[in-house]
Amino acid sequence: MTTGEDTLICRNVWKVFGSRAADHMAALGPEPDPARLAELGLVSAVRAVDLTVRRGEIFVIMGLSGSGKSTLVRCLSRLIEPTAGEILFNGQNLLAASEAEMTQIRRHKMGMVFQHFALLPHMTVLDNVAFPLEVQGIARPAREARAREIIALVGLAGREGAFPRQLSGGQQQRVGIARSLAVKPELWFLDEPFSALDPLIRRELQDEFIRLQSRLKKTIVFITHDFDEAIRLADRIAIMKDGGVEQCGTPEELVMNPATDYVREFTRAVPKAKVVRLSSLVEPGPRPEGIDCLPARATVADAGPAFLGGAGRVGVEHEGNFLGTVGRDAVVRLLLGGGM
Repeated sequence: MTTGEDTLICRNVWKVFGSRAADHMAALGPEPDPARLAELGLVSAVRAVDLTVRRGEIFVIMGLSGSGKSTLVRCLSRLIEPTAGEILFNGQNLLAASEAEMTQIRRHKMGMVFQHFALLPHMTVLDNVAFPLEVQGIARPAREARAREIIALVGLAGREGAFPRQLSGGQQQRVGIARSLAVKPELWFLDEPFSALDPLIRRELQDEFIRLQSRLKKTIVFITHDFDEAIRLADRIAIMKDGGVEQCGTPEELVMNPATDYVREFTRAVPKAKVVRLSSLVEPGPRPEGIDCLPARATVADAGPAFLGGAGRVGVEHEGNFLGTVGRDAVVRLLLGGGM
């Protein structure tokens, strides 16, 4: 759940590859025609992106291979230098920051997890997780205490002395996640962190990720090409195509109200029950005695077992507050295409 404050703001961000790209962009103005850029031998990997990431939310960027999602995220942290635009992090324009300032921001305020774990093979789990703190100059007792705390948080207590080669793929990725959390980042970037894993392990780590977020409430930018993964994790999703953002919204908004033909086709096969949240169907009223309750962000699919078990209604609550109930009839109307 977000606070409503904006942590990261992108305004008209471009990444253009090719000779003298910045000069050509400056000459063509703030909204150059991609066709004109192509005529000049330039490739627009990211074009005219406007995004806002709110504090405490999981913001998913998704798209097919080559859509520009990984390039965009690397621009957000300036691992790749944007060609044009503005990127504000807590009000600071990152494109105006010096390289030394960016290094400090990445070390102290940003965490990053990528598809390939990049663990240091000669170091134990404990030393791998503590490594970013060592880079910061934190004394060994303090950094090891912090590392043990995070290792336990990701479910690897007892494996502190193991080396990466002694761990499964899922365990290695947990170490990567723990290492990125060691510095207590304000902003957490994850680039397809689970895509190299077997489906069962991937599902397990998604569950673990949801559990971690419920405790840590980080601001997260998460890249995936898997819509099922996106709708499980996301508060909001941006769908990219050819370097631009086609639509940004909640999973429910994207499926129920696609803004373009591309988004409509992209989401066509997604069952409504997987994306429509109970909060959209709730009927306010007093709490019936003995009713089972689900969180407001739970989907219609999550409520399925209760209805299959004979319940006529389920309760909906948010942070301990009872919001109302959702009835079987409302669910049936939704699934039959009657809307909400």
